[in-house]
This record gives sequence, structure tokens and C-alpha cells, in this order.
Amino acid sequence: MAKSTAGWLHEQQRDWVRQHGRSWLWRSELPTWMLIVAIYGGWFATLAFWQMLGLLPATLLLIWFTTWYMSLQHELIHGHPTRSPRVNQLLGLMPLAVWYPYGLYRDAHLAHHRTHLLTQPEDDPESYYIPEWRWRRYAPWQRKLITLRNTFPGRLLLAPALDIVQLLVGMLTAFRQLDWRAMAMWIVHGILLAVTFAWLVHCGFSILYFVLAISYPALALTKVRSFLEHRADNDPLARSVINEASLPWRVLFLNLNYHSVHHDLPGVPWYALRKIYLRDRASYQQRNGGFLVRGYGEWLRHFLCRSVNVNVHPGFSKANGNEH
Repeated sequence: MAKSTAGWLHEQQRDWVRQHGRSWLWRSELPTWMLIVAIYGGWFATLAFWQMLGLLPATLLLIWFTTWYMSLQHELIHGHPTRSPRVNQLLGLMPLAVWYPYGLYRDAHLAHHRTHLLTQPEDDPESYYIPEWRWRRYAPWQRKLITLRNTFPGRLLLAPALDIVQLLVGMLTAFRQLDWRAMAMWIVHGILLAVTFAWLVHCGFSILYFVLAISYPALALTKVRSFLEHRADNDPLARSVINEASLPWRVLFLNLNYHSVHHDLPGVPWYALRKIYLRDRASYQQRNGGFLVRGYGEWLRHFLCRSVNVNVHPGFSKANGNEH
């Protein structure tokens, strides 16, 4: 298949975006800088004053700030708030969410944005699909586990654990194969994680509690956003969803619910995605083949007990709307 280049809906949209790109707000990236201050300040302040706040309010705040931080890391990967990848990396290097080294996440996510390969399990690192040859080798219990993972509750409760296991296996493989680049990322991550845990101890906060009651639920919340975020389809532009989520979800996920817009225009800052979508709402819904959902509650209702069919990738020649 020829490589597709997703982009502008029309010349007027391109002119509008370029005009706003020259505005003071976009050039200063003030919303993203304010977000960075809010997330770091909120995360560290909540830990510093958790005893005053109480354990339950502090836990809920930390889950929010940790999930928000992962959304911020995604924005940093896409070139905000600075044009320097090194500066952006420094802003997202701290492992406040514990699990993923920033560099590994960055490399995998940029590979995910190769539009013509989106959802292909052996080319898209973020695909939930499984290659046919691997699915045939799975034991019955493994297939049942994958099916359970692809229910909405399974994505929240089980998928984070499977991701963590896969991540740790990848770490061991990197060290066994002497993959120096990946090893360096893990070593830096480990050092910064020790610093993060030292701050928890300094604040009298349990590391185990943080990992189990805050970091894991925060990772689970990201699975809400990624649920039915992509599907296998012959048209690369029809593989990303538009989710008309409510305000709290839009804030938490930095408008990534407008995922089709983001994949079309990955360099556009988070605070512009909703406005761009609303200017051409009908056009975007037509462009992505009507892959539209009215909020995450719709997925919960449809897939509370039913599994999304994302086992074997159907192949783009016969793809018929199954999910990533």
C-alpha cells in the first residue's frame, strides 16, 4: 500500500491554522507552560501535604495529576512547548507515573504515527491487534485472557498488568542483548525513579501504596482514552476515532479524544484540537468514515461484558471496522 499523508481538510483550514500559529498564544505556548506548572506543582504539593489533606483526597488528586502527566508527556513528544526535543525530554523525563521510560514511550509513539502502518501489530507498537501466526500459537487460556482484556473492565483492570509485564520483559531483553540505547534509557529511568521514591519516603508516603493505589489506577485511566481509539480499515484516514467526550475527560486527556484530528495534524497543540474539530465537524466525521462515539460511557455500555474484536488483525484488504 502506498504511504498515505494525512493532513489538511482544505486550504482554508491550513490558512486558519497557520494564521493562529503566528499568534502570541501559540508561539508562547502559554497553555502548555501553565499545564506543566500545574501538574508538577500539584503532584509534589499533594505529596508534601497529603497528611493535611487526608489519604483519600490525596490519592484521588495524585491519580489525576499522574494521569495528566502522562497526557503531558504525549504533548512533549509532539514538539510542545518548545521546538527542542531535548528540552521537551527534560520536561517529561521524571517518572512520576513510575512505569515507562520517556525515551521508549517517545520512540514507540512516533512509530505509531506512521499513518500507512497504523494498527498493523508488527509495525504499530501501540496496536492491540495480534499477528495471526502468534494467535495460532496461543494456548486456549491465553486467548481467553486476551478476550477478557478487550472488555471495558478488562482494559481497566487487566490491561495495565499485561502492559507492565510486557514492559519488564522488554527491559530484560534489552539488557540480555546489550541494546545500549535502551539500556541507557532504563538506567536513567531507574535513577530518576529512585529520586522519585526518595521524595515519597521524605513525605512519609508509602511507595507500595503509591504503586498499587495511584500509579496503577492512573495507567488504567489512560486505557479509557485508548479504548476503541483505532480500528483496522483500508483507508488510513478512517482508522482513528472521534470521541465527543465531556469536559473532564477532555481536560484530563488534553483533547486527545479528537484522535482523528490529532493524527491528521499531530503538530497542532492540544488546546487547538477541539476548535479545529468544531470548525469542520461534519467534514471530519465524513473523513474518518463515521468512526464517531458520543463519549466514553458509550463504550462502557456496549462493552461492559462483551469483548471488542481485536484479536487477529484482519488485514487492510478485508478490514471491516474492528478496533485497535
